[in-house]
Amino acid sequence: EQRQKRNYLIHILYVRKDFGDCLALVEDTLTQCNGLAEYPLYIKALIKRHQGDVQESLKLFQAATILNPTNVNNLKQVGRSLFLLGKHKGALEVYEEALRLGHTEDWELWHNKGLCYNYLKKMEEAKEAFMRANSIQRHDCTFLQLGQIFTQQEDYKSAIDVYLEALEFSPENPEILTTIGLLYLRLGENFRAFDFLGNSLTHDPKNPKTILAAGSIIQDHSDMDVALIKYRVAAVQTPNSAQLWNNIGMCFFGKQRYVAAIACLKKALYLDPFEWIISYNLGLVHLNTGQYASAFHYFSASINLKPDFPSSYMHLGITLARLNDFDNSCSAYEKAIEMDNDYLFHLNYAIMLTNNDDIGKARKHLEQFDKLFEDLDAETKTADADVTEQRTLLGAALG
Repeated sequence: EQRQKRNYLIHILYVRKDFGDCLALVEDTLTQCNGLAEYPLYIKALIKRHQGDVQESLKLFQAATILNPTNVNNLKQVGRSLFLLGKHKGALEVYEEALRLGHTEDWELWHNKGLCYNYLKKMEEAKEAFMRANSIQRHDCTFLQLGQIFTQQEDYKSAIDVYLEALEFSPENPEILTTIGLLYLRLGENFRAFDFLGNSLTHDPKNPKTILAAGSIIQDHSDMDVALIKYRVAAVQTPNSAQLWNNIGMCFFGKQRYVAAIACLKKALYLDPFEWIISYNLGLVHLNTGQYASAFHYFSASINLKPDFPSSYMHLGITLARLNDFDNSCSAYEKAIEMDNDYLFHLNYAIMLTNNDDIGKARKHLEQFDKLFEDLDAETKTADADVTEQRTLLGAALG
């Protein structure tokens, strides 16, 4: 009875987060019991882990498990400590042991098994574990983990189905709403994406991730001022977000405020120097302002970071042509066309060849442009009047 009173007092102090007094009482109790008290050991281990001493917490949980090997909570905590130490195989063995003891309907065990399998890159086993956890008891965290696996496997449709099922369980979870919006954005379904992102913002209006995604859609529709208002809210929450400053920079670029655009993009590059899209955007702005040497520098950096993005090679080709490096410009265009047979690549290449008096080759690429352009739908053909204008001028120049 005396021990029960002490356990109750330990519990009260722990719940109040009065860890100093709680540890003192735990140590006193363990001294009296020669260290053979399960609950004080368990609480001491929880406090040690909370304070960052995971290794010590593992030893204490193991000691508690030796005193009561059938207590599933002890086994769960041993597994959790092993997981935090990066010993995922060891954690899996502990969870398997808990299941062997008959706790097969414990969703937490299956969820934690899924986490371990995920870290071990055993995706199919992880999916099975998360699905089993959800069949026992549905939780947002399990849905999010399962959706992430489908996303990693680029099965976006299945990921969306998982998240939509999660919404039935908790329709006001902004994280799930944002994740669905981002997946629709990846699939190019911008209107559906905007619906979910807008819904998420009604529940969490200051979520920078959601604001960034919603702002990028608004930006794509050339409404730069509204996008900038959105980004202003996000900038207060995450002032050091490279993606945010990149988007703000491109808003200013769209408004033809080039100095502001370069300033924002350079801040983004300072915050994340290995993000290829920032270097690419800086290349675009410098190309637009006639600073061809700087444009060349940024396009080269972008290609080094992401060598499989064909538009970088096309813009590098334009830049090299402006720097009067005809041979390397041709090489850049050829590389872009080799990677993606895009109609714009052929048009720009033909223009560059015409300007350098290579008429025969220019005609071939113009023919290729016409074939590809003819296959486009009516909306894409009329989307950029500059393309048809340049085609007309090029046709006249080539006779």
